Amino acid sequence: MMAALALPDPQPIPAPLDRFDAIALAERINHARQLLDAGDIMASLTYSEGAYDEAKAAHGFAAKVKASEGVIARAHALVAEALEIRSLAKIALANEYERAQAAGVVASRGRPKKVSGEDLLKLADFRVDKRLLSEARKLRDQEVANPGIIGRTIAALSADGILPTKASLRAAIGTASASKEERGDNFYQTPAVATISLLAFESFSSTIWEPACGAGAISRVLEAQGYDVILSDLVDRGTISEAGDVQSVGDFLLSKPEGEGEGPDIVTNPPYGEVLNAFVAHALRVHKPRKLALLLNLNFKCGFADDDRNFVMDECPPSRVYVFKRRLPMMHREGYDGPKASSRMNTAWFVWERNEDGTYGDPDGWTKERRIDWRDFADTDTLEPGEGGHSLGIHFDDAPRTTPKLELHERVDRDREDARAWVLQRDEFDRAELCRGIGRRDSTVEAIIAEFVAGGLISPASEPGRLGRHKVLRSTGGAAA
Repeated sequence: MMAALALPDPQPIPAPLDRFDAIALAERINHARQLLDAGDIMASLTYSEGAYDEAKAAHGFAAKVKASEGVIARAHALVAEALEIRSLAKIALANEYERAQAAGVVASRGRPKKVSGEDLLKLADFRVDKRLLSEARKLRDQEVANPGIIGRTIAALSADGILPTKASLRAAIGTASASKEERGDNFYQTPAVATISLLAFESFSSTIWEPACGAGAISRVLEAQGYDVILSDLVDRGTISEAGDVQSVGDFLLSKPEGEGEGPDIVTNPPYGEVLNAFVAHALRVHKPRKLALLLNLNFKCGFADDDRNFVMDECPPSRVYVFKRRLPMMHREGYDGPKASSRMNTAWFVWERNEDGTYGDPDGWTKERRIDWRDFADTDTLEPGEGGHSLGIHFDDAPRTTPKLELHERVDRDREDARAWVLQRDEFDRAELCRGIGRRDSTVEAIIAEFVAGGLISPASEPGRLGRHKVLRSTGGAAA
């Protein structure tokens, strides 16, 4: 009879990150910081670069094997810390190189030598190449212009649930494309196809508030589809609605409803960065719109360390999310006139719709998600205000509307005399001023002005567009002669 085989005692299965020594890695990161403080820039850069790569690999592995949130968060924190030290080491490198250059001990292209002989240092002597030095200088310039921006940006990316990588840091602070000053207050123009795609699926009440209106990229599309739009922004860009109303200026986070009652639906591309979570939470907590549609980074679905983010995604989840499976055309910054490209960001429209009991979120507890391609909707017919789609119906218990929507010629007939009376009190004006003066839409005022020009009441515009001046040619008692 065969003797039983002696089997070794079972060994515990290693935890997913046993191959990743978090304590040792943290010590190497701390050593890199100490080297930087001591002025050993290249050693600090080498240590932090290696620690960053290891922490990033560990984070990817932890996410892949679905490790606990605590393990993933620890790896995330180590990536962020190593990236910050690496960035600060690069800034120190740029400063050291330029100090040596200014002292005349480093060769400079196109400049005469400041020391005799062939003892000048070259770029290679610093163990760096042109690409690395260029990146270091860009980081340095950002930090000089905005002290602490590296640390703040890494913290903001982490708060948004984004792993702070080299690429995401470059994009966030603008070293990949634009400076912080060029980016302004997180203002990027929204491509028209983004809004058109939303309106192919969603219909809103007739008046919409655009609280981050920028130069009107979203509002122009909304107005073209028949919506009246209220404009406001943190920055005064002089944006004017089709009705001739100039945007309000103010911080959305300090806004509140004027009184009781139903406020307008809200559609916007909100500012990203540190204010994003508070912006969305303020909309849902304070204004409680019937419908809220925001163009957001798809990563907005993630994250757990911010109370506002948890509030808007867990306590007030969106009803629907429309994910752009093809990235939108690049949402270029204000004034950008360079080559256009695709965005590096995956985006989606997040739509919150209030239920009858005042809560948000689909009654079945699940946010509905749909993948869409904006190219399919570039030339599509959109839903009109209140037409249906996912729009809630509107009714009035005591005063139902009985009059139909007026056509353009009917609006002109109704408003002509008000416009004439306003015009005859002036010597000259432009179309935008008349819009504001009588509180009418631009299309209506444009038609009225054409009548007045044809009838000889006013001169043709001094130049094309809303700001071309018209002179009043005759009067019945106003200021004009």
